[in-house]
Amino acid sequence: MAINHWPLAERPREKLIERGATALSDAELLAIFLRTGVKGKTALDLSRELLNEYGDLRSLLKASEHRFCQSHGLGQAKYVQLQAVMEMSKRVLQTGLKRGTALTSPAQSREVIGRELRDEVREVFACLFLDNQHRVITFERLFWGTVNAASVYPREVVRRALELSSSAVIFAHNHPSGVAEPSRADRQITDQLINALSLIEVRVLDHFVVGDPDVVSFAERGLL
Repeated sequence: MAINHWPLAERPREKLIERGATALSDAELLAIFLRTGVKGKTALDLSRELLNEYGDLRSLLKASEHRFCQSHGLGQAKYVQLQAVMEMSKRVLQTGLKRGTALTSPAQSREVIGRELRDEVREVFACLFLDNQHRVITFERLFWGTVNAASVYPREVVRRALELSSSAVIFAHNHPSGVAEPSRADRQITDQLINALSLIEVRVLDHFVVGDPDVVSFAERGLL
């Protein structure tokens, strides 16, 4: 039976308008995005099939263009739409890192940094540059690597801190494996960065290792 023949309270779009987006299941939200189904299947039927194929909504959203377009009922147009929606959502969430925002707690820093790096498919080393009031100057991805490692150059971090007149920094990098446990190499580069930045009187407040779902803080571990 087509969705437009269902009772109003069971139709995803009407349900969202009546009860809000949080009341919908992953399949119902995906059905609204897809808008239409395929021959013999409603959009909701197709959504359930896709979630079963990928395991969960996040895996579907992270799928490569090639894999996404191979799935029944999807294609390049849907892939482009999805990427645009995800980027808009990301930009809205990034308002928490706008210049002048004061970071008032480790939990706040962990949340915004985890959100920035968790879905990166290769290792990325980033830095949150802060002023002397611990307000955000900018958040920048500085170095990129493979799925296993990224090369980090302290002199480049020092140069950027000087350019921005930063008084403090928070480092972050992701582990694409999903395991957030700091490695020996992570500790060594952190020590090198602390030593280099101390020469220009820039404090290192923390270094977060972003996994999935955990984010580990060097400061909380007593590693700084």
